[in-house]
Formats: sequence, structure tokens, C-alpha cells
Amino acid sequence: MFTRIVKMEFEAAKVAAFLSNFDSVKDKIRAFPGCNFLELYRDRTDPCIFFTYSRWENEQALEDYRKSELFKKVWTTTKSMFRSKANAWSVDTLHSLN
Repeated sequence: MFTRIVKMEFEAAKVAAFLSNFDSVKDKIRAFPGCNFLELYRDRTDPCIFFTYSRWENEQALEDYRKSELFKKVWTTTKSMFRSKANAWSVDTLHSLN
């Protein structure tokens, strides 16, 4: 299992539209085969910066999602609201203390 973190910066006027769209697709993303966890975070100092944090069974599961019609629709809509290019990281968990 690995984690995917995506940082997105939105135009201020489009934040509400992003949040509305995310709310309408979050359950579909989470239910996608291989997705085990999904959270959305908002930066505490800049309300236009958000992060998605998702855990995937393996890299192939994420790639299958990225090739899906769901992703294409979500990403096309989301990307149109950016004020700058998104950044993404795939990371392995070394320690988890719950």
C-alpha cells in the first residue's frame, strides 16, 4: 500500500465550486477499486490551497483510476479552477502510530 498526496492551488473565486464538485465525487473516488482511504485538507494560512491524501493498494490501482472515465471527468473539472499547476507525491509509509 502507498499514499498519494496532491497539492492544489485554486483561484479564490473558484474555491466554492471546487468544494461542491469534490463533495459530489468523493464517494465515487473512495469506492474506486484499490482506493482504501481518501481525505481532503485545507491549508490553514491560504484558504485557496488544498491537499488530497489517498491510500492505494498498489501503483496499478492508482494508474487504473488515473486511466478511468471518473478521473478524466474529475481532473478536467478540477484543473480548470487552478491558479497554478498541481504537485503530486507518491510516498511509502515507514511508520504509522494510531
